[in-house]
Amino acid sequence: MVTRKIVLVVTSAIFVATGANIGIHMWFRHDRHQHMHHGGPHGHPHGHLPTVPSLEELTEFLAFEKEYGRSYGCEQIRAGKFSIFRENLSFINAHNAKPNKTFTLKVNEFADIHFEEFRKTRLGLRLDLRSNRSNYMKLDQFEPQNIELPDSIDWVEKGGVSPVKNQGSCGSCWSFSTTGALEGAWFAKHNQLVSLSEQEFVDCDVQDNGCNGGLMDNAFQYAENNDICTEDSYAYHAEEGKCQMAKEKCTVGLKKGSVLGFRDVKPHSEQALMEALTEQSVSVAIEADKQVFQFYHDGVLSSEDCGTQLDHGVLAVGYGTYTDPASGEQTKYWKVKNSWGPGWGKDGFIRISREPNMDDLGSNVGVCGIMTLPSFPVLSSAEEPATSEEEPAQEPDQPVLNAKITDLQAAQAGAEDLYV
Repeated sequence: MVTRKIVLVVTSAIFVATGANIGIHMWFRHDRHQHMHHGGPHGHPHGHLPTVPSLEELTEFLAFEKEYGRSYGCEQIRAGKFSIFRENLSFINAHNAKPNKTFTLKVNEFADIHFEEFRKTRLGLRLDLRSNRSNYMKLDQFEPQNIELPDSIDWVEKGGVSPVKNQGSCGSCWSFSTTGALEGAWFAKHNQLVSLSEQEFVDCDVQDNGCNGGLMDNAFQYAENNDICTEDSYAYHAEEGKCQMAKEKCTVGLKKGSVLGFRDVKPHSEQALMEALTEQSVSVAIEADKQVFQFYHDGVLSSEDCGTQLDHGVLAVGYGTYTDPASGEQTKYWKVKNSWGPGWGKDGFIRISREPNMDDLGSNVGVCGIMTLPSFPVLSSAEEPATSEEEPAQEPDQPVLNAKITDLQAAQAGAEDLYV
């Protein structure tokens, strides 16, 4: 105990001398309390960290505070955050030290957030809301045609993906996946990228539950029946509010009637999802409640690092083959846009392996379950971009109606049952 206190005092003195006192004695009391009552910092099962923080840990935490502008208000809260940071840093370093890893982790803006807190606020897919699907304008399932495919496709490089956004501490991932798919469908049809409002879906889509979760297919149905505002005119603020669909405030990015319905991509089929991605970006569901997701940085996430219990809505924007810069090993992947900001992952994106991942029934659900529930919206070819401040027409003229009918008939071709 004497030696331990001496190290603490010396370490504290170093930081006081550099003008960066972290309140090490406050941390010591906090950390000792956690070990006595919980078996480790914040009850974390990894109660194996050295009691005395290292100079590297302190330096990393000070750099983290500076980079992300952290100010915790009091030393007790700061000490608690430092304990969480240490655990997360230990997890990151342990993973990156593995000799055969296919991806790397790094400290990011979430490094002072306990994983249990993170998973409660950064996901939001609600599969229980699928009971509403009886009213959907669900078009025929997208079936693979076994066509010859390009080696890679990337809608980001094509200019068809809006900048990475950040859902914040709100379970609204479903709305970001939805707007991404709508933006991508509009780009594929009109070669124009319009960033759409997630906040409108959070506030106005009554079939979904705002920050308490939702489902992309529900949101596609909302888009069938409503104008969708642009991001700039109906900005996101990471909490539920009153629906603000006043025409004088909303710049319409996607007119009511532009969305004809949505199509499920044949599940468990790599070929089907790849073919769909050659046409446009696709909404997908994955399991992301794993700590590797919190700190993913680069490389290709493999099946052993995530499960298949779907809890997060994201956007598939392409596929390709990744060459590891160190080993030269090649891995096929899906490119996925997340909604945790551009500082997360590879500029806000993640590569998920295309390796087979079988469930108990022998179906290839894909790594993280990515091939379980893919879907995309179907747009009318008659609509022109609606990004002016003018109010949308109440009723489309007859040529537009005729074009919509033609589009709908084409989309329905081969469908056995339109309403499910």
